Amino acid sequence: MGPDLDTLATALYVRIDDLLADEPWLAPRRPEVGFAPMLSDAELVTLAVISALLGFDNESQFVRYAHAHLRPWFPYLPERAGFNKRLRAAAAMIAGVMGRLARECDSWHDDIWLADSTPVECGRSRATQQRSGLAGWAQYGYCASHSRWFWGLRLHLVATPAGLPVAFALADAKADERDVCADMIAAAGIARAGQTLIADKGYRSTDFETGLNSTGITLIRPATRSETPRPGAALLRPLRQIIESINWTLKGQLTLERHNARTRPGVAARVGTRLLALTAAIWHNQTTHRPGPPRTLTPYDH
Repeated sequence: MGPDLDTLATALYVRIDDLLADEPWLAPRRPEVGFAPMLSDAELVTLAVISALLGFDNESQFVRYAHAHLRPWFPYLPERAGFNKRLRAAAAMIAGVMGRLARECDSWHDDIWLADSTPVECGRSRATQQRSGLAGWAQYGYCASHSRWFWGLRLHLVATPAGLPVAFALADAKADERDVCADMIAAAGIARAGQTLIADKGYRSTDFETGLNSTGITLIRPATRSETPRPGAALLRPLRQIIESINWTLKGQLTLERHNARTRPGVAARVGTRLLALTAAIWHNQTTHRPGPPRTLTPYDH
């Protein structure tokens, strides 16, 4: 690992270890067998974040890399099957840690949120779709921004302009963006008066906007041809480009669509790991006052 990634991984491990000590219910439940796992939960999550930041989309390759290069930091490293099994069981812990880290970032208090959804392809061949454990959840959907059909899920994301994820959800490809957005804001308990949510035309709905207004959130979106001009139009173009850039970071640098998961716990853990990697980078950049954009991953991807 490079020195910057080494520093981030060390700080992240210490913070996760403290979080799990203070809030042990975040960790997966395990039977009382009289001894602790040889790889701690904090080490497991730190390893997963390192894998995402280094761009690994194959667990076998990452485990080989870890055995060759990460022994000084991790005295015990499992084989691929053990790592995969532990990671699949850690999806809820990963989401919990991400939420705690996000609240420690300066940008958590930003008054502007950006909402969007992006495809998470889960397979292409007919045989893959039939044998995948995601069958029945993953569906065919259309991505207008890329003019393509895909089989899989959609990642729905609410983020700050700095790129910090504040709420996310995985839903089938045909789920209504407005319903999912409203549900995940409510489930996360993050609505606050004076907040502004910027979204695209797909979020047009009187019921959706009324529900947001009742919690103190103002929706800014493009007006359709049949509507009168809406307030906040000047903010749309630059901020809509930011959410597209966040999606590109997840897909390009963090290999979101190359997750290779075939089960629900697997896809939840692997998508969550990539979101946690982005959150951890922003958390480290902001808490250490690193110059440059908070969302930059360049110091950590080598």
